[in-house]
Amino acid sequence: MEHTTFWQVGEFLKPGDVLVINQTQVIPARIFARKPSGGKVELLLLRRQDACTWEALVGGKRLVAGVRLALENGQTVAVEAVLEGSRRLLRFSEAVEPYLEMNGQMPLPPYIHTPLANPGRYQTVYAAQPGSAAAPTAGLHFTPELMQKLEAQGIRFARLTLHVGLDTFAPVKEEDPAQHVIHTEWCELTQPAADVINQARRGGGRVVAVGTTSVRTLETAARAARPEETVGVFSGPTGLFILPGHEFQAVDAMITNFHLPRSSLIMLVSAFTGRERILAAYREAIRLQYRFYSFGDAMLIL
Repeated sequence: MEHTTFWQVGEFLKPGDVLVINQTQVIPARIFARKPSGGKVELLLLRRQDACTWEALVGGKRLVAGVRLALENGQTVAVEAVLEGSRRLLRFSEAVEPYLEMNGQMPLPPYIHTPLANPGRYQTVYAAQPGSAAAPTAGLHFTPELMQKLEAQGIRFARLTLHVGLDTFAPVKEEDPAQHVIHTEWCELTQPAADVINQARRGGGRVVAVGTTSVRTLETAARAARPEETVGVFSGPTGLFILPGHEFQAVDAMITNFHLPRSSLIMLVSAFTGRERILAAYREAIRLQYRFYSFGDAMLIL
């Protein structure tokens, strides 16, 4: 176990390694609407179903199917269906993306209570594909300068996309984690990215996943691989739930932040390292006052 700064991460990598990054972009998905009574309702858009229909978390009472809400610009929102808990299927009278750009707020984690003066702080520098309700936070440690430095060392980058849902952070309440129902997330690994990863592996390089979202996508794409490949092309929803006992096919190393207890994320990391080893690392991080969670510190697991 070693302690250093993220700027020095290249000292632990070698030419031929490939860093696999998630290029998803967080959308300003938190907006407010009014009920017919005038009461205020908070909407957190989670997943787009079609041009005007979204799955969302709603904050407000008596939001049953058929209720119509209004946004500030006069656009209407109909509650199409009541889903589990505070989830609702919402249908907007027109595409809501332009409204989000003007009026939406970043869906920061609930333990961050101060709005960001610069919303770009909750985006990776390589974010390019809008669609996430939360940032792939392991990628927040990268700067353009660090990426250039690593590429000059002969380390390559491969880009994939996984749109992060808030279910990623939901605590596992079941006594047997295998009984936990993990929600699907949409992800994509293109042919050019798969080629970079497969070439790296064939040349003796390591596949270093940046974040648990990249791990989930890579291990999903490994199931689509031909016999001579590490990963295949994949596009669609993944329901892969990685628990201890999982045999990793595509990931040789990972960069990840420190996660919440009882989360599916810490279970994924435990599957990679072994439970006792990861708990020892967390104890050491606590002793040295590392920062945890979204804007916290990271570990590189080799």
